[in-house]
Amino acid sequence: MGMATLRLFASIREAAGTGSVAIEGATVAEVIEAAGVRFGAGFVELVPTCRVRVNGEPALEADFVGDGDEVALLPPVSGG
Repeated sequence: MGMATLRLFASIREAAGTGSVAIEGATVAEVIEAAGVRFGAGFVELVPTCRVRVNGEPALEADFVGDGDEVALLPPVSGG
């Protein structure tokens, strides 16, 4: 199981209280699940609205991650 860097932006960053954290997991889903345990319900509620990237590329929850990979959660952008 690798140690990935989870990067958070905008509203999900606010929910977690941090923009970056090292999280252990073998897949994107495991990293997100571990982050949900760590950051709580407010974080978990926002995850389904986010786009997921691994090392800058679109990713699926089943995708594998390893040491040094960066998993990013990008909530929808709002504004006017």
